[in-house]
Amino acid sequence: VVRPVDDDREHLREGDRVLLIIEDDVKFARILVAMAREKGFKAVVAIRGDTGLALANELQPAAITLDIQLPVVDGWSILDRLKRNPRTRHIPVHVISIVEKSKKGSAMGAFAFLEKPVSKDALEGAFTHITDFVDKKVKRLLLVEDDKVQAASIREVVAGEDVDIVSVENAKDAVQQLEKGDFDAVVLDLLLPDQDGTQLLEQIKTQERFKDLPIVVYTGKDLTKREETRLKKYAESVILKSGATSPEKLLSDTVLFLHRVESKLPPKSQELLKTSRELSDNVAGKKVLIVDDDVRNIFALTSVLESQGLEVLYAENGKDGIDSLERNPDVDVVLMDVMMPEMDGYQTMKAIRQDPSHKALPIIAITAKALKEDREKCIQAGASDYLPKPVDADKLMELIRLWTRG
Repeated sequence: VVRPVDDDREHLREGDRVLLIIEDDVKFARILVAMAREKGFKAVVAIRGDTGLALANELQPAAITLDIQLPVVDGWSILDRLKRNPRTRHIPVHVISIVEKSKKGSAMGAFAFLEKPVSKDALEGAFTHITDFVDKKVKRLLLVEDDKVQAASIREVVAGEDVDIVSVENAKDAVQQLEKGDFDAVVLDLLLPDQDGTQLLEQIKTQERFKDLPIVVYTGKDLTKREETRLKKYAESVILKSGATSPEKLLSDTVLFLHRVESKLPPKSQELLKTSRELSDNVAGKKVLIVDDDVRNIFALTSVLESQGLEVLYAENGKDGIDSLERNPDVDVVLMDVMMPEMDGYQTMKAIRQDPSHKALPIIAITAKALKEDREKCIQAGASDYLPKPVDADKLMELIRLWTRG
């Protein structure tokens, strides 16, 4: 395969530090590849958004650089999907784009932001920032909370071997800690004895060196709409302690902003996250089209999907699948068997992608084997994701949840 940018995807070994570069400006992508190699990374380039998403899932890179204006799927959608997927949520994503920095990116979990055009020094700085973070095995969290009982319960929710929590009880100590410490995130209560927490938040965030430091406001204070809007200007997340699922939300947000690997969290924390995710990701009522020539497969998949409240349509060959999409433009996701007679899954996916209205339709390819070549072939044909046979029901539901969000 001739690629527009020469990268390292053919030379990856177990244990390599991989940087995934999702960037459609070929010249700039080449600069990023050269710099990544200088810093000891192996670089892999995706010039389309959907390909970038699939590669992130497959390669589990150490870090990602992301442009926002991309063909097929834009950078905001990519960031959203990366940060909702438990397999890729921990990967630091450095946005480098002509689109100006916005609160939106930080709140979604972007690691840092650089606005194009970028100077060589700024790029050097960005790579140093990424490298330092990737090298850091234990992340540091500053907890600003004057109530000892609350502080202890927050520690219990957030604790783990991969995070070092430093607690302070007032604004003055918080500022001192930030001055001398290298923190990766802050959890902040607003009702502090010596200063209003909102003022402290503004004081921290208006300093250039703390602009990318994620701050989660976790408060027992009843907020007016105006107060909440003011907080959201500076904080990445605002959580009310009185909320029914506030501990889950606190865990989820700190895991996101500290880029913690979900599978390495304490079992209790993993369970808490799984429960909160299932509550927020109800797929009932979504419409799925299965394209498969084997009626037994259709039957098996249908029973899994219908048990979750999904509406299922099916087609027994590629041509019927395309016709079915014409008749049902509201299909939310397609499950495509790759091995079919006459028009196979690859040809069918290519044909579906020719239609502009189906450019962003999620298509999950079902492949006979989990070979790297098969996967790459699926993605090139237009698949959003893939699953090897025999299909694992939990994995299938996880992918459907992931691809049918928002």
